[in-house]
Amino acid sequence: MQPVSAVLIDIDGVLTVSWHPLPGAVEAMQRLRDTGTPLALVTNTTSRTRASIATVLADAGFPVTADDILTAPAVTAAYLHEHHPGARCLLLNSGDIREDFAGVSLVDPEDDAAAPDVVIVGGAGPEFGYAVLNRAFSHLQRGARLIAMHRNLYWRTESGLQLDAGAFLLGLERAARVEAEVIGKPAEAFFATAVDRLGCTVQDALMVGDDIESDVLAAQRHGITGVLVRTGKYQPETHRAASGTPDHVLNSFADVPDLLERLTH
Repeated sequence: MQPVSAVLIDIDGVLTVSWHPLPGAVEAMQRLRDTGTPLALVTNTTSRTRASIATVLADAGFPVTADDILTAPAVTAAYLHEHHPGARCLLLNSGDIREDFAGVSLVDPEDDAAAPDVVIVGGAGPEFGYAVLNRAFSHLQRGARLIAMHRNLYWRTESGLQLDAGAFLLGLERAARVEAEVIGKPAEAFFATAVDRLGCTVQDALMVGDDIESDVLAAQRHGITGVLVRTGKYQPETHRAASGTPDHVLNSFADVPDLLERLTH
């Protein structure tokens, strides 16, 4: 296996749970910084902007800045600018991420008269009620495009597993007979964007995640070395039933620096 020279790191469930650092994660991140390892934090988190994520992580002790973070909302906004310039967009999302959607025309989700060209599904929360989902369904029936930031069915918080937008996305696709364009992980474009930002090739990169399908096996399908950690949403039964085998399995992110040392020597 080719030596690894850059690391892609999921945040939720790998570095933190409910934004609280997991044991050893801050120290492991600092070890990577001390060795000069290029890294990018790649996340499907949709409730915060890149700047606010960086602030929360830095306050918790992680040596990161907003420039280190690549989010599904930021990549989705860039995709809209390139492929749907000027489109009127209905954003279904929990949390205020308008800062990362600068220049994108967003319509009021409660405005029945709005006729969006694109329905964007972000992260689930209280906003995902029947009325707004049914309104989105109506727009899709009239020909609006469906774009999703991810397909995650759930994520882990300090209260346990919580339902995510992927469950609602499946319903919209089936009901409206459309297929969403997925922009965040596991989309190849998301990983390619992250690798380009680090200035390396996919063969040089390693992806650390707690979601075996969207984080790890998706990265491996695109030529990136995959590392599954047994934290966050990791479940033994999901691991056993997965569509493939991770390149590496670690107890936590705290073990990543030692793995890198083994892979580079």
